[in-house]
Amino acid sequence: MISRLSPRPQLRVHADADAMTRAAADAFVATAQAALAAHGRFGVALAGGGTPKPLYELLAAAPYRDRLDWSRVEVFFGDERCVPPDSPRSNYRMAHEALLSKVPLPPANVHRLRGEDEPALAALAGEQDLRHAFRRDWPRFDLVLLGIGDNGHTASLFPGCACLRERERAVCAQYVESQHEWRLTLTLPVLDAAAAVWLLADGAGKADVLAQVLDGPWQPDVLPMQYVAPAQGEYVWWLDRAAAARLSDA
Repeated sequence: MISRLSPRPQLRVHADADAMTRAAADAFVATAQAALAAHGRFGVALAGGGTPKPLYELLAAAPYRDRLDWSRVEVFFGDERCVPPDSPRSNYRMAHEALLSKVPLPPANVHRLRGEDEPALAALAGEQDLRHAFRRDWPRFDLVLLGIGDNGHTASLFPGCACLRERERAVCAQYVESQHEWRLTLTLPVLDAAAAVWLLADGAGKADVLAQVLDGPWQPDVLPMQYVAPAQGEYVWWLDRAAAARLSDA
């Protein structure tokens, strides 16, 4: 099972993906409203992939769209492929089409990772942007959204990658051999410093890897999701029944 050093996530299991998405949208708005009331802004790191897209589309539509003061929302990205922003593989493009272009969000409040630039320079620029936006040496997001791959990776923290060892930098660039491409990613200390970390997963195809991460042996270099340990923040897995089917306490 997960190491005692890693908090066990709260499991919020819903009947199907639609119910999960709607519950996550309600919680997203409530989390954002609480952050705005507490300190006047809401800093969120978005996830890529297919699972969060319905969430973004729901947030972009009434009534959710109208429940937030988007002028005080700051959007970042948990990771990015090193591709231009108009590439079909770009996490930014997906989020822009599903959400960012459909809400009154000032362009200056969107902080994308520049996948079209040289990777090391893009990582450095992303880190400088984070520090400037948060006005502190180490960023503390109000919310980080994550997905999980079939191999246990999250963000662009892949099994055995050097970025899993990074403790000084907030953004890391690496060539991912299994994907045959360069990636940019937030590092584990940034994820763990967040006030809330949410994993979104649905479908039977995620059941095996989720069970391995939560109930299997402690092998985080093989299953990087096991490294995520927001000990001082909220840690929630949003799942549908199919994804949670093999979890011991679902």
